[in-house]
Amino acid sequence: MHPRNNGSGRLLLIAMVMLAGAWIGAQNSLSGAQNPAGNTTAAPQNTTSPPPSATQNPAPAAGEAPETTKEKGADVYTFKKQVDEVLLHATVVDDHNRLVTNLARNDFTVFEDGKPQKIISFRREDIPVAMGIVIDNSGSMRDKRPAVNAAAINLVQASNPQDKVFVVNFNEEYFLDQDYTSNVRKLKDALERIEARGGTALYDATVASADHLKKSGDLEKKVLLVVTDGEDNASRESLEQAVRRLQAENGPTVYTIGLLQEEHSKRAKRALREMAEETGGVAFFPKDLSEVNAITSQIAHDIRNQYTIGYKPETPQSVGGYRAVKVDAQAKGYKKLQVRTRSGYYAGQKTAAAGTASN
Repeated sequence: MHPRNNGSGRLLLIAMVMLAGAWIGAQNSLSGAQNPAGNTTAAPQNTTSPPPSATQNPAPAAGEAPETTKEKGADVYTFKKQVDEVLLHATVVDDHNRLVTNLARNDFTVFEDGKPQKIISFRREDIPVAMGIVIDNSGSMRDKRPAVNAAAINLVQASNPQDKVFVVNFNEEYFLDQDYTSNVRKLKDALERIEARGGTALYDATVASADHLKKSGDLEKKVLLVVTDGEDNASRESLEQAVRRLQAENGPTVYTIGLLQEEHSKRAKRALREMAEETGGVAFFPKDLSEVNAITSQIAHDIRNQYTIGYKPETPQSVGGYRAVKVDAQAKGYKKLQVRTRSGYYAGQKTAAAGTASN
């Protein structure tokens, strides 16, 4: 996905290149005057010791559980993901729909294609996430964008301060208006690029944003917030294709907000529900804009109170194909626990396929 074309940005880039060239020329002239012989002294290089990462943190051998290390004097844990490990980000609620955050590894059972799997890693902590905010910029959203933008910023401010967030605005095309950042001002600027015209390429924008999450570096937990007020009418992807790509192995959790009119409600609700529920997220359908801010606060609370469960499938990932996933939880003091996580994944499909970026 590419950023939106901006003519002034290109002019600024040309000017910066010219200034840089002039500065380098001046520095070379100064250097020649001060050191006419052209003598330079290179910085010493260490050619005998391997880099620290090669000696201190060797990769686990195939079949080993992920290594866990703790920095001395600090409650900071580093987890290394085993090859072929499937990670599930799970939210647990009780029979009153209240979050349950005090469960242990042995309280969970993971099933893949109906067969119990061995849990090899487990966490219940607030870890940074890579997040994409994907917002409808079609004509019908013009009056809704100020309230939606404020709710999106509320989500960022209520989330982990170390999250990396990008912004995609879409109509019949989609634009990366802000790449990964934790700078709230930059995110606000990107959200305020309101054109409010054209159609709604919801599926294409969501798939492209899911693919962009693979550029999030070492952040293994990935989230998309998708906001729209209508059904898709401009995508090349179908709903079924989009859901399949979102169900990539270790793919994102999708939260959707549908600001829908009655004429769009049936098909649009189905689409938003499927994208959310099949990936372990939630679809919200507020009655009016005044509810959106509370919804994004709820999403932030949900994201920060999840369990991360890892297992190595008994069936090798090289076999490929779709794998159905189910997680159960039972613990003393609770009558009934409901676990929300992805319903399955496509083995070997590490990321959503890349969409064609808009220029």
